[in-house]
Amino acid sequence: MNKMSILMIEDTVLLAELYIEHLRDESVEITHVETGNAAFSYLSDHTPQIILLDMNLPDMDGMEILKYISEAGMKCCVIVITGYGAVSRVVDAMRLGAFEYLQKPFDQARLVLTVRNARERMYLRQMVDSYKSQFGITEFHGMLGSSKVMQVLYDTIENVASSSATVFIAGESGTGKELCAQAIHDISIRGDKEMVILNCSAIPKDLMESEIFGHVKGAFTGAIADREGAAQRADGGTLFLDEIAEMDINLQAKLLRLIQSGTYQRVGNAKTCHVDIRYICATNRDPLEMVEKGLFREDLYYRLNVIPLKLPPLRERGRDKLEIALNFLRTFSKEEGREFKSYSPQVEDVLLRHGWPGNVRQLQNVIRNVVVLNDGEVVEMNMLPKDFLDGLTLDEDHNGTGYEVSPQSELSVEEKPGVQAIRPLWQTEKDVIETAIDICGGNISQAAAHLGINPSTIYRKLKSWPAEAVSLPERDPLKN
Repeated sequence: MNKMSILMIEDTVLLAELYIEHLRDESVEITHVETGNAAFSYLSDHTPQIILLDMNLPDMDGMEILKYISEAGMKCCVIVITGYGAVSRVVDAMRLGAFEYLQKPFDQARLVLTVRNARERMYLRQMVDSYKSQFGITEFHGMLGSSKVMQVLYDTIENVASSSATVFIAGESGTGKELCAQAIHDISIRGDKEMVILNCSAIPKDLMESEIFGHVKGAFTGAIADREGAAQRADGGTLFLDEIAEMDINLQAKLLRLIQSGTYQRVGNAKTCHVDIRYICATNRDPLEMVEKGLFREDLYYRLNVIPLKLPPLRERGRDKLEIALNFLRTFSKEEGREFKSYSPQVEDVLLRHGWPGNVRQLQNVIRNVVVLNDGEVVEMNMLPKDFLDGLTLDEDHNGTGYEVSPQSELSVEEKPGVQAIRPLWQTEKDVIETAIDICGGNISQAAAHLGINPSTIYRKLKSWPAEAVSLPERDPLKN
């Protein structure tokens, strides 16, 4: 194993030196601090793999440090050091994620064994994380997909969450920007606080200032009582400003002041309020283009764009499309009391190769429509919504059925036929079915499979047509 880092938080210098001597032959690098404040300062920039934590510190209770480590989701093993008679506190420490405890006084053998166990625990955790990275995560805080681009996004979110820096999420509509923001908030140390969401494109310009900063009674017509704004509600937590590029240019200056100074004034009140907020913003537009057009303040853009995140459109996520579609199918089937379990090969082909301009939101709506309006175990092509089929955008070499489309057939324009060209539906069905049976050499089961119907449907159709109208190829007696 490689050397592991240890943070030793111990206010008695002689004891700290003794512990360091005990661990001299172990494969560890030790950093020693004497106070809780020094420990917080170190942990703000470092994540040690093992922490030796004395619970009785001169400036604070060691439990405060343990709570911080737990809430921040820091990946480290904490070994609690407690005095005689304080073992009852160990239970609380274990609930907060402490790995082990040492009761003073303890000898070298006990310390070395505990540290070695912690090293083994961290080594195994690193292996698990490595395997997860190698084989892929299929679900991450509500986001679905195991494609490489999503694995990178999941890792980035985990790294971003431990910081308090502002995050700017860019991506097309329907790619999951709000889910991404929620994941960052939930993993962060602010996860137990509220994430306040403001959609800047959905709130009228005249009301946006009040929505963010709040107002006092009588500040404007209709202000019949004091109102708390989003900034106050997000104090200690996260403020998610969705579609930030739609915010009025005049209000952007006040938002910039809030972000820079942590202060604001409610509408109609000169009193300055102080807040501690983590900001996450999102847009489906190109913010730099907005800056160039004078619709978005350049100073605000650079203040917000500390950590940029780009969400990939669904069309660039490969087989994620099918994974997400299967998840929606099972979820909606359970909600609606349906029996759907899978998609036919033809439907899978369409799901995988459609351009999905509306991204995950469009896919979700299509699958819900299918589940609500149909029943069965397998989703067939005729169950897909007509408006969706009319708007299919498959790759240029195929039309979704597996057959190539010639350029002439795509570009040719024929004259609109008259009513005399309309044939009875049963005759059209008969031609299609007889052609399929002919192509399959008389094998009705095979023809039914290619048509996406049951063989019994073909037999039923054959019986319903006039006997003199049926013209089928000679069948092989060994075939159905």
